[in-house]
Amino acid sequence: MATRRAFIKTLPGVGMGMALGTALSVPGSFTAEAAPDRAEAGEEAGGQVGAALAPGQHFHPRGKPPSAFTREVLARARASLPFADERDFEEQRRGLIAPMRAMTIPAEAGHAAWDMEQFRFLDEADAFDSIHPSLARIGRLNNNYGLYEVVPGIYQVRGLDLSDLTIVRGRAGWIVFDPLVSRETARAAWALFQEHVGAGRPISAVIYSHTHADHWGGVRGLVDEADVRSGRVPVIAPAGFMAHTVAENVYAGNAMNRRLFYQYGLLLPASPHGYVGQGLGQRVSAGAVGLIAPTRSVAEPIEEIEVDGVRMVFQNTPDTEAPREMNTYIPEMKALWMAENVVASLHNIYTLRGAPVRDPLNWSKYINEALHRFGLEAEVMFASHHWPRWGNARIQEVLRAQRDLYAHMNNQVLHLANRGVTINQIHTVYALPRSLQQTWHCRGYHGSPEHNSRGVIQRYLGFWDCNPATLIPLPAAESAPLYVEMMGGADAILARGRRLHEAGRYLLAQEIVNTLVQAEPRNEAAKDLLADIFEQIGYQQENPGLRNSFLAGAYELRSGIPEGETARSSSPDVVRAMTTEMFLNFLGIRMDSRKAEGMRFTINLVTPDTGERFIVEMENATLTNIAGFQAEKPDLTLTIDRADLERTMAGATTLEAQIADGTATVQGDARILARLAATMVDFDPRFEIMPGTRSAPRERACADAYRADPGRAVAE
Repeated sequence: MATRRAFIKTLPGVGMGMALGTALSVPGSFTAEAAPDRAEAGEEAGGQVGAALAPGQHFHPRGKPPSAFTREVLARARASLPFADERDFEEQRRGLIAPMRAMTIPAEAGHAAWDMEQFRFLDEADAFDSIHPSLARIGRLNNNYGLYEVVPGIYQVRGLDLSDLTIVRGRAGWIVFDPLVSRETARAAWALFQEHVGAGRPISAVIYSHTHADHWGGVRGLVDEADVRSGRVPVIAPAGFMAHTVAENVYAGNAMNRRLFYQYGLLLPASPHGYVGQGLGQRVSAGAVGLIAPTRSVAEPIEEIEVDGVRMVFQNTPDTEAPREMNTYIPEMKALWMAENVVASLHNIYTLRGAPVRDPLNWSKYINEALHRFGLEAEVMFASHHWPRWGNARIQEVLRAQRDLYAHMNNQVLHLANRGVTINQIHTVYALPRSLQQTWHCRGYHGSPEHNSRGVIQRYLGFWDCNPATLIPLPAAESAPLYVEMMGGADAILARGRRLHEAGRYLLAQEIVNTLVQAEPRNEAAKDLLADIFEQIGYQQENPGLRNSFLAGAYELRSGIPEGETARSSSPDVVRAMTTEMFLNFLGIRMDSRKAEGMRFTINLVTPDTGERFIVEMENATLTNIAGFQAEKPDLTLTIDRADLERTMAGATTLEAQIADGTATVQGDARILARLAATMVDFDPRFEIMPGTRSAPRERACADAYRADPGRAVAE
């Protein structure tokens, strides 16, 4: 099993942007700087490598069990939810051909790319006093692990990654939908399929349903790029796939990387007191991520294509679950593929790691179109996560409920906003109708009603609640000391916070104790109490992202910000996916404008092999670029093939070295490159979220927390 260091080292981009946030480092020489190696996880944990957790033992020495108040919250949930409806379990089991026997899948780098054993504890009990019963239920459902027949000619391998691998019989070979995250898990899924069903028939086409990395990252485990480039294996994707695959997350990649430690619980071990799954699947695999660019784009709203003899009708659904996404209907099989637009969960309108807020009304309308265009005759519906639905009545039931789920969230949140409910109130006022609350596939296993309702207001009205007092707020570090003084000082707050905690009033306790931590980041008693409060709130959450965020906050308050290698991209696939303009835009973000005060220069950039031309200008401490133009009197003209520029972008060499060996040529003042490079900053991938956590590490979790490879996160 992987150490935490090995896991963090192999993190992919969040839709690729996460890794790029540290990959495109250009300090001093326009070249990537590798992060220094850190101590191994076992060393950080005080040498406890291999220490086992006893049954019921908390993974952290300061961790607490659920309180009586938390147990009561979870008991009420068990009593109020429709556990008698077991159709999901019947559908999840249907069509099993062969279970996957190996519980772990090794990565080529030597650590574990996948470990299913860590989630078997979910099958060992019907109820947990530290896990919301609905969350435990979806965790057990996501323990499906093997090869399944959807209908004759359509198969899925489930449980080997966050997403499913789907395989459709073509005339000459197999058509693959959404080849997982990692090369290793995709290869293992294909081997399982070949062993039991597909021996002797090659892959004849690959389809990417959308831009998130868990739907294309394992492609190199299935096909060779030479076969794609020759045209033997077409790769089909929605129009705009490549641009949106990179652009959705690249510009804020470092911040998204850090936030993922909270949403995806990257430091939490799989255990009743820690990580219990990600809702869409158990984790994200930790193998090698690759990308082969599509060779055919689906551009029309509805476009019919014959793929290896199979008639497929593609429905483009832009700006829904992803910026570019498409559903697919196979008429001869009456099979409807809903990509990730309809899964067994409420999805994210606002995703906690950060991303542009999605359009729930648009999402609902595309589901409605799929219902009326395909769903009235479809006999099976399947997707890139979870399990299929069979029978037209069941398909219509699910499509109608999912349609209404997103429409209700859009319409009724705006209804409340138009009556004066603000972004800071909406999550306490808005509720889904009871009929949807009692529908399992509308529960919040990825998105939650709480953070999604706030996201709808953010989409339409922005962050401000219209109270002038919050328009130019003081940072907490400046305002909190005044509140602490007015509340009678740290001792009074701690005493009151402990009483609120002991009374189970955790949200109120959080308010005042968090203020104290903001004011006094070195107050260990305050941090310990806030960690205890966060932990109880986390135990009570049905939504994995909310649970993980509270428990991750508790972890860092107790143990400090983790060390170890962080995400950085070494994949040429990722670099090739960036346009030159994206790279130049990102340099403008990496530049510290305070270091550029007074600078003024103009650069003409020419890439002869692609015919691109750019003006890059520094003025007003701002770096801008424009494609398709050249300045008449530039201070510098840099000429370099795009293929060679990619080597600089990936950190394989420097511009200075390429100029020296003639790979790049310059006319004008070459010293400008050094001046520009001197303004560039390496983003810190461990910036502080909870104050006072950057100090020397405190007590660490049991080493098993680092050996339970936490998986990697993608842009969902």
